[in-house]
Amino acid sequence: MKVINLISGPRNLSTALMYSFAQREDITVLDEPFYGYYLQNASLENEHPSQMEILRTMELKEEKVVEQINSLSKKKNVFVKGMAHHYLTSSPDFILNWENVILIRHPKKLIASFSKVIHTPTLADIGIKKASELFLFLKKKGKIPIVIDSDELLKNPETYLKKLCDLLNIPFSPAMLHWKKGGILEDGIWAKHWYGNVHNSEGFAVQKSSSQPLPKHLEPLLNEALPYYETLKNNILTND
Repeated sequence: MKVINLISGPRNLSTALMYSFAQREDITVLDEPFYGYYLQNASLENEHPSQMEILRTMELKEEKVVEQINSLSKKKNVFVKGMAHHYLTSSPDFILNWENVILIRHPKKLIASFSKVIHTPTLADIGIKKASELFLFLKKKGKIPIVIDSDELLKNPETYLKKLCDLLNIPFSPAMLHWKKGGILEDGIWAKHWYGNVHNSEGFAVQKSSSQPLPKHLEPLLNEALPYYETLKNNILTND
């Protein structure tokens, strides 16, 4: 059994991808299991929706979260949907034994969407810098991750998921293309703040947030984020 570790930023279609993998009978999905640890230990400039409830209900020790994930993977494949910035160390060696997938999206679209919930995000909030650093960390260790892009995925979800499953050495399942409206049992308690679009969907689709304008006050953040995106962009799995 294996751990498929999705390293994403917010508003990248990561929840839809988690829903996709949740349709498989051979995989258990986990929704941002390091979120509590992150909120407990990070230096935050913005309070997160449902922050106190997350801290009260989730495991706050990183090593305990890792133990839980590895224990689950002894019985069944595990898909971890996680945020890049939830990894607070520069060398999280425990992910070296996992199948790592980095999900990115053009930061202009990401920031415009994210700012609808947290109005003044920082570079640390959107995860792209950390995703770039984790890519370089894994590459240095000889464990180059798969890099996927939400826009590439939406071109043809079936073709892209087949390519991804092939690289992960798992069979593709047509069930991954559709889900029922509403949440899934594995949703984090923050779902009510962030998951409206995916709760109203029945499969992969372009969201309204994809065409939202970038607020002018966030243009400096976009300029900060672009170099890290460009580092990862050269490694994207294309959807031919």
